[in-house]
Amino acid sequence: MYAALRLQSKLSRGEASITVVDPQPHMTYQPFLPEAAAGSVEPRHVVVPLRTVLRRCHVLGGRVTGIEHARRAATVEANGGHVEILGYDVLVMAPGSIARTLPIPGLAEQGISFKTIGEAIYLRNHVLSRLDTASSTPDPDLRRKLLSFMVVGGGYAGIEVLAELEDMARYASRYYESITPEDMRWVLVEATGRIMPEVSPKMGAYTAERLAERGIELYLDTRVKTMESGHVVLDEGTEFDVDTIIWTAGVKANPMLQQTDLPLDERKRLRCTATLRVVGCPEAFSAGDCAAVPDLSKDDPNATCSPSAQHAVRQAKVLADNVVAHLRGGGLKEYEHKYAGSVASLGLYRGVAEIYGVKLKGLPAWFMHRTYHISRMPTFNRKVRILADWTGALLFRREVVALGQVNDPKADFARAASS
Repeated sequence: MYAALRLQSKLSRGEASITVVDPQPHMTYQPFLPEAAAGSVEPRHVVVPLRTVLRRCHVLGGRVTGIEHARRAATVEANGGHVEILGYDVLVMAPGSIARTLPIPGLAEQGISFKTIGEAIYLRNHVLSRLDTASSTPDPDLRRKLLSFMVVGGGYAGIEVLAELEDMARYASRYYESITPEDMRWVLVEATGRIMPEVSPKMGAYTAERLAERGIELYLDTRVKTMESGHVVLDEGTEFDVDTIIWTAGVKANPMLQQTDLPLDERKRLRCTATLRVVGCPEAFSAGDCAAVPDLSKDDPNATCSPSAQHAVRQAKVLADNVVAHLRGGGLKEYEHKYAGSVASLGLYRGVAEIYGVKLKGLPAWFMHRTYHISRMPTFNRKVRILADWTGALLFRREVVALGQVNDPKADFARAASS
């Protein structure tokens, strides 16, 4: 979306026709997903409608299922069900990434990913509904399972969703006569020896200490062996029952790239030059999680840019400029960006940040997290709406109602029709 925005602003109407293909009619600003899941911001405000902002582009709702770059053709399965072949002169590949899964028994049935706005809404309703059900069951074993929550993966996504949901559930428990924060069990499982590898070990240790103070159990250097029927077995021997399993253990490039004739690296990402051009394909460009772009800020010639929004947004700008230069016969620029640092929310008024070597903790880091991401949120419209959400949250109590009907909206009508 960022690349298309810049292209439509730099290319005249008679100079080029821009077609954007995406199965969803919006772009999701993923750094705000944890706050959307916790109810701090309205879910609709963290997505940007493509047709609203890409006024000079042709937006096609569909999924690209194959690319034959040799004949400049893309196979598109439209949302309406029909298949069509789109010809092109210049290709921009940015399908992003999907959740990286492992062959763990029960994962497909029990796990909940955290990459889309739909999953964020589902998680919020799911967690709050567990409290509702637990407050009304007389079975102590079922109650214990309902009030047990596990997050697998200790990167930024896992830590933020864990902290935000635990904060929300802790607040919600005050409205239940039979549930206290101590009744809930929150568990984090991470396969490596530390959490949040994006920041320094010291900041990662600080974050672990803050989570432990809230009663969150951390299992480092630990892997899940099985989670069938919600019965979790860890490789170090611990076993417990849990009704909510959130999977944030990394991402992998979109597998549709394997249905193309474009060159891929060993991690199935598109091989790119520093100009964001696909290797050996002058008319193909790529950026974001699906692209293996050389990291010129590092001495290692084999280093590539990490799959993060920080790189993707900046790459989009260079990519669009290089596409324009390619069309006009100009020279292409190389992408180079030194890692600026990271910011993360640990729940309301708590956070960690490390920006250009400056370390912040607690309220200042939380404020930095919000300030940075509101500045990066595309469109003035969305910025204002999110600021309004935050202002309302300061003035009024948190909304902690579960809208489970959105997960199966026809259930009541189906029961009525069959009675």
